Amino acid sequence: MSLTLYIVRHAKAEDRGAFMVDHDRQLTSDGIMAAARMGRYLHQQAISPDRIISSTAPRAKDTARMIAEQLGFDPEQIQLDERLFDGGPKAYLAAINALSGETKTAMVVGHNPDVSYLAEYLTHQNIGSMSKGEVVAVTFDNLTWAEVSGRTGSVAFQIGPKKINEQ
Repeated sequence: MSLTLYIVRHAKAEDRGAFMVDHDRQLTSDGIMAAARMGRYLHQQAISPDRIISSTAPRAKDTARMIAEQLGFDPEQIQLDERLFDGGPKAYLAAINALSGETKTAMVVGHNPDVSYLAEYLTHQNIGSMSKGEVVAVTFDNLTWAEVSGRTGSVAFQIGPKKINEQ
């Protein structure tokens, strides 16, 4: 049995203002468009996650929502996890390890550098710093979600909004 995890960095957000709380930053109009384009691209690739988990930060939630809408996934079913905002890669791994056995494909939407570290940890491949709105698809063979850990996955693809604009 194969599992697939789509790791997504939130799309472009507004710069942090002097009196702005980092958690509350919103997507820019470019970020909204990039997230929608990424969702449309994933839909064209016949990607249909069983579960989407997102950070509670508006920029991550809205990225998840834009992608979900393009995929035909009910945005109300997006699972929000506050640990993904500031919990580090371990928080992402905990959310992944807690997925149910019925889930075959999952998407997690969050923040750098955590998502980049997570992708590299799971695959032991050089992912680099994920760009805003980028998706890394990781596959796991003959594992349950609880068994997913370091070096257990393989990169199926890695693509960002700029690359889909070139296609």
